[in-house]
Amino acid sequence: MEIINVGIIEDDKTIHESLMKSVELYPAFKLAFDAYSVEEALKIIEAPDFITPDVILLDIGLPGMNGIQGIPHIKKTLDETNIIMLTSYEENELIFSALCAGACSYISKKTSLKVIMDSIFTVYRGGSYMSPSIARKIANHFKPVQSLETTNKLTDRQLQIVEGLSQGLSYKLIAQKLTISIDTVRTHIKKIYKTLQVNSKIEVLNLYKDGRI
Repeated sequence: MEIINVGIIEDDKTIHESLMKSVELYPAFKLAFDAYSVEEALKIIEAPDFITPDVILLDIGLPGMNGIQGIPHIKKTLDETNIIMLTSYEENELIFSALCAGACSYISKKTSLKVIMDSIFTVYRGGSYMSPSIARKIANHFKPVQSLETTNKLTDRQLQIVEGLSQGLSYKLIAQKLTISIDTVRTHIKKIYKTLQVNSKIEVLNLYKDGRI
């Protein structure tokens, strides 16, 4: 039976231990190493008896260097190792930053341990795994521009609010600037989200930055 060597970099003790126990339960898996930070992992990697992992489960919110910042350092030595981001962060910017840095998969920590273990098999066999909510965000990002024709349907007031958001203004400051109430701003924001078919301010600002509003 072929053995898949797995590495774990996770600072939350409870999650860390759960992942270790899950890996140890699978006969096809062998725990190559575990660390609570990228810095600790890099020291372990330098050891002469280090077992090269086939797959690493990597958190983003780590003490010191975060997971995304750590990917290039890990890949410098372990170029062939597959990195699965296992994190509670689901913002578009972080997803794409991780993938661009060299991660091959991005999984929410809300995912069951069984699915996480199954994803290791998927990645080892040359595939990639994304949590359904993450996959949807990626699909939405690559929608044809034509499908975003609704971005031209914002009212003048809504465009003013988007411009305010792009300037880093709070809802309160936008309300003061436009001499409207904060509740009115919030109502417009909800309508903007619906019109643009997005779920966050970051997505609105990305569309604005790309000139699609």
